[in-house]
Amino acid sequence: MKIQVEIDETLETKEVWIRSNVWDKEVQQLLDRLQEEKRVYFAGMDKETRHIFRPDDIIYLYTMDKTVMAKTKEGTFQMKERLYELEQQLPDSQFVRLSKSAIANLDELKQFEASFHGSLCVYFRSGEKEYVSRKYVNGIKEKIRWKGKG
Repeated sequence: MKIQVEIDETLETKEVWIRSNVWDKEVQQLLDRLQEEKRVYFAGMDKETRHIFRPDDIIYLYTMDKTVMAKTKEGTFQMKERLYELEQQLPDSQFVRLSKSAIANLDELKQFEASFHGSLCVYFRSGEKEYVSRKYVNGIKEKIRWKGKG
């Protein structure tokens, strides 16, 4: 894919052009990404302090004792939203569901390892790990353009 940026001081608004010889999945994904209107900031609690962070700061989200927690580069924070609500507000191209109780930032993944019963164990750059339910393995493979066997 070729990317060009042109600065034209005579323009009053930003314009984005997608040029292709065919309308395919990649063109649609680019269009979808440009049209995403996801929340820019999140807030989580650590004891009595409310912390504000961006989606890029999130390593992964998980549930613990019916409470949603956000593991970030700055610490772990309790969220008031439910996991599915946060999933809807996160950039789809950057986050992936690992299981019924976890969502990961693809930019923070380091490696995968085969686990019991066809599931995967995912390791984060932070050194932590989570397990991927079999139900969500194909979704991850699609998002990271998995190559190879299995």
